Amino acid sequence: MNREQVSGIAHTEHPIKSPLDDDSVHRLLERGLPRGDERVLDLGCGSGEWLLRALATRPQLHAEGVDISRDALDQAAAAATGLGVQERLVLHHRKAEEFVSAEPFDVVLSFGATHAFGGLLPTLAAARRHLAPGGRVLIGEGFWDRPPSQEAIEMLGDFTDLATTVDRVVADGWTPVDGHVSTRQELDDYEWACWGSLAAWALDHPADPDSSYALDTATIRRSEWLRAYRHTWGFVSLVLRRTPGRA
Repeated sequence: MNREQVSGIAHTEHPIKSPLDDDSVHRLLERGLPRGDERVLDLGCGSGEWLLRALATRPQLHAEGVDISRDALDQAAAAATGLGVQERLVLHHRKAEEFVSAEPFDVVLSFGATHAFGGLLPTLAAARRHLAPGGRVLIGEGFWDRPPSQEAIEMLGDFTDLATTVDRVVADGWTPVDGHVSTRQELDDYEWACWGSLAAWALDHPADPDSSYALDTATIRRSEWLRAYRHTWGFVSLVLRRTPGRA
């Protein structure tokens, strides 16, 4: 069982691959898509959940998603067909950092994919290349809510605190026009859903050769969350516009 398969099972009950509940996703889309007829790009779209929700509620919207997972893109395509929005969705099977488009986009999304670009600022640099004048970026990033242990840093990465994270974004030429800091409930619900779904799959498929690996992985990841970073790691979602003369 590879990382992609683990992720697919783990997110069965939480298709938004970030610690955000449905109300928070809805609000961020409302702020990020004020007209409803935008051209939207999701860099690292996975199974396309952000785009599918936007397309389902905005009949004039057109969207494109980029991801390296063929399975995730197939899932997105099937869901789009089920929702009747497939004619307004284009999916690209390639690395998000290598994607090139002939036309700019009104909105660029990236949640749970900053690692693919090497961090927050490189992800924003990629978004900038695709963004039309006056466009918006919706991006999610982790931060340290409290000083982390070295163990937590080794697990999740060398984030900064929330204020410093936002300061870095502003210094890079962006103006936040809205945002959301995930609540403790959202953070906990996300972790319980991920590792609970993976554990449940293992218990439901005892004869599968990957069952033991899946159960062990769920147990390890749950323990890491509870012991190493539950009380130190946070997640912020930002709606950004380019600062005139600076980006």
